[in-house]
Amino acid sequence: MQVQVVDYTAKDAPERFVESLRNTGFGVLINHPIKQEMVESIYNNWQAFFNSEQKHDLTFDPEKQDGYFGPEVSETAKGHTKKDIKEYYHVYPWGRIPAELKDEILNYYNMASDLAAELLDWVQAHSPADVAAKYSENLSNMIKDTPNTLLRVLHYPPLTGDEEPGAIRAAAHEDINLLTVLPAANEPGLQVQQQDGSWLDVPSDFGNLIINIGDMLQEASGGYFPSTTHRVINPSGKGSDKSRISLPLFLHPRSEVVLSEKYTSESYLLERLRELGVK
Repeated sequence: MQVQVVDYTAKDAPERFVESLRNTGFGVLINHPIKQEMVESIYNNWQAFFNSEQKHDLTFDPEKQDGYFGPEVSETAKGHTKKDIKEYYHVYPWGRIPAELKDEILNYYNMASDLAAELLDWVQAHSPADVAAKYSENLSNMIKDTPNTLLRVLHYPPLTGDEEPGAIRAAAHEDINLLTVLPAANEPGLQVQQQDGSWLDVPSDFGNLIINIGDMLQEASGGYFPSTTHRVINPSGKGSDKSRISLPLFLHPRSEVVLSEKYTSESYLLERLRELGVK
């Protein structure tokens, strides 16, 4: 099953997008409202930040989880033993953000969050009645005024050849949240796992907007919308000497939102963070 590339402006966009999510866990949008020039500017400005020593002045707060995470504390994906080859910065509107980068990145955060709310409305509208009945409130309402939605600015550094054997840029994993919104990165490498265990390249042309299902939507929908395993593989040849910047927005409900009989948003998140070793 192929990941569908859907024209955001098309009349049947909501239906086709949700169909792709249901079948593959991913959907790809073109002609969407997020301007490529803005994304490119963010990539360039944050690349400069990651190249600077300033990042060490903003080391993450273990309680709040905002700020800079260096390679030495990078995540180890659930079920894996080797850390991912990456560093990243957690952006929350209430958190610490480098002053010279703040206006641009928060503008992006707000635009992407607004678009994400619309996409959640699409999912709601095209959920079968018995699935929609499981939602404790409208999906887009779950993220209304939430302080928990996370924008992660990821930097995958050029490969040096000294990497730990078996380590890759992002080991196979599922996301924790409802949906993840991701502009295509400046370098390829994103793959999604199919039901037969094989890997499929996600269409990552610059300008595409890639959306995938997280565990919380899978939980809230009683498994109807599958949280799909994905990874970022290491480049080979010429691509290995290039950095890769990535901008995933992880949509997290308000802490008190009920996902299922078993979990609230907060209890689910804390369980997963402990599994990842970052809490």
